[in-house]
Amino acid sequence: MSQFASAIRFSGVHPAVTANNDNTDDQALMRTHQILGPPTLLLIGPDGKERRVERIIGERSANEFLVQLAQKRGKLNMMSINIGPFALSSSLLLLLAAGLVAAGVGHLVGRAEKISIGNTLTDILLASVLVARLAFVAIWFDAYRSAPWSMFDIRDGGFTAWAGIAAALLVALWRSWRRPALRKPLILGLAAGALVWGALFGALRMTEKPTLPTVALTTLTGAPADLVALAAGKPMVVNLWASWCPPCRREMPVLAAAQKRETEVRFVFINQGEDGATIQRYLSTDPLDLANVLLDPGSRLGHEVGSGALPTTLFYNASGRLTDTHLGPLSAASLESKLNRLRTRSTN
Repeated sequence: MSQFASAIRFSGVHPAVTANNDNTDDQALMRTHQILGPPTLLLIGPDGKERRVERIIGERSANEFLVQLAQKRGKLNMMSINIGPFALSSSLLLLLAAGLVAAGVGHLVGRAEKISIGNTLTDILLASVLVARLAFVAIWFDAYRSAPWSMFDIRDGGFTAWAGIAAALLVALWRSWRRPALRKPLILGLAAGALVWGALFGALRMTEKPTLPTVALTTLTGAPADLVALAAGKPMVVNLWASWCPPCRREMPVLAAAQKRETEVRFVFINQGEDGATIQRYLSTDPLDLANVLLDPGSRLGHEVGSGALPTTLFYNASGRLTDTHLGPLSAASLESKLNRLRTRSTN
């Protein structure tokens, strides 16, 4: 909700209360928007005009308001979930949910014999994360050579899934072999967690918009821009960013270098919520030679693709289909790994 709130102003009006107070602003709001009936929540866009199609009428709890607002927006933000000022990746929350289910089922199955799988699950998680990271660093070691300390920065999302899964299975087998009583609760717990993860992941994929968005964008000179036309049949990397966002600025040199190097891939940098003058000042003070910098002053693209976090990077193949996403800053290694997958999927 954080980006949405930055672009849209909420105005709540309760006619029964407003009619009996002296708040002239509220009374003027009622007259302007012709509010005569039940409590009403108005959504005022960045242009100062109400979005009538998204007006919410009647008493609502906080949860009902969020659900109805999401329905009116056409979809929930499913790439990330905002909790206060923080944005958490939905994939991370899926793993957390699966882990909690695995621990709960394991506890219920082992309760009669007082068998706990909590410590074992912790060991499995730590081993899988460590091995997945080490495997990724080994595979993309050349990309880390210029900044070796970045090997320890796991925020770039650089993990090799198959290596992590193999490590998790080996730890589970080893613990089950050493403690036979642990086998049943551990197997059933892991199976339940895997089922929950699979179901939630499938539901999450169903909410994704698989094609290039058609949100209205402009160039720095104010000319209209279209992502499909910019792609011109080539794979495209779309980066959502803002000049006030430190992680965005940190990854920008990596993306700028890739744009110059990868001539068969279109890189597009879509600023979220800032005006052209602000962006021009940032680009003039930071020695970056970026092409295809576009403006999205209403931050509509982030909501269209379901992300409330910055930076967000989207990878589309040559057919304009979404093949990969990344929330947070990219390192040279994590970007190269995603570009490698993008090239493979664009040729298949």
